[in-house]
Amino acid sequence: MTQSTPRFSMKAVDGRTLRVAHWTATDPLPGVRPLLFFNGIGANIELMAPFAERLSDRDVITFDMPGVGGSPDPAMPYRPWMMARAAERIITDAGFDRVDVMGVSWGGAMAQQFALQCAGRVGRLVLAATTAGMLMVPGKLSALTKMADPRRYVDPDYMLKNFRTLYGGDHNGAGGHASRITPPSTAGYVNQLLAMLGWTSAPFLPLLRAPTQIIMGDDDNIVPVINGQILNLLIRGSRLDIIKGGGHLFMVNQADETIALIRNFLDADAAHAVAA
Repeated sequence: MTQSTPRFSMKAVDGRTLRVAHWTATDPLPGVRPLLFFNGIGANIELMAPFAERLSDRDVITFDMPGVGGSPDPAMPYRPWMMARAAERIITDAGFDRVDVMGVSWGGAMAQQFALQCAGRVGRLVLAATTAGMLMVPGKLSALTKMADPRRYVDPDYMLKNFRTLYGGDHNGAGGHASRITPPSTAGYVNQLLAMLGWTSAPFLPLLRAPTQIIMGDDDNIVPVINGQILNLLIRGSRLDIIKGGGHLFMVNQADETIALIRNFLDADAAHAVAA
C-alpha cells in the first residue's frame, strides 16, 4: 500500500514562513514513530516524495527550507540551531512527541543538529550520504564544480547529461528526479550554504545517544564513503551500511535496497514492542 497524498500547509515559525508536507500513514504499524525528514541542499519537497509515499506504515513530515520549493526567501540568514528549533515547533504542532529523524546530504547535517539539540524528541536517527560538517573529506572536483552550476536545477537536459559525473552511481530514476526539481532562489541556496559555514558536529557526536544508522554509497562523487566511516567512528554503537555501486542519489537509483535497510532499522523498536 502506498502513502496518502500529503497535506501541505504554510507555517509561520520564528518570523519565517515554511511550506510543510505531512503524509499520514495509511497502513500504520503498531509502535512505529513518525519520521521527520531533512532534505538536501536546494531540494524541494517533491524530490523526496517518492520515498515518503512508500512508507505507508508511518507518518512522514518534512518542510522546504527558506527560499526552497514553496517556502519564501529568508528575510535574514539562519544557523542550523534555528532550523532545528523550527523543526521542533513543526512536529509539536503536528501532535508528535517523539519522532525518528532522517537527513540526506545537507539535510544529514541538519538531522545531526536536531538529534543533538532536541535529544529527548528523537527515537532513531538515519544519516544518508552525509558528513560531520567542515571536517568532511571532499568529493571529486569534477562533481563539485558541476554542483556549483545553477543549470543542474533549471535545465533537465544538463542534469541528465552530467548525472553520472555529478552524483556517481547509475542513471536509474534520473529522469523522474530531474522532472521533480523546482529551482531554489539564489537567496535560498546561498543561505543554505552560509548556514553550514564553520559548522561541525564532530565534537558532540560521541554524546549522541539515539540509535543511529549511517548509509553511504561507495561510488558517491560528492560525499565519499570515508565520511560515513568517520561518523561511524564518532557515534557510539552506530551502524554503517554501504550501498554497493551507490552514488550520491542512491535513494533514487537503488530505492528498493535503501528503503529495505531503513525499514529494517527504524522498525526494530516496534518489533521489540510487539514481541514483548
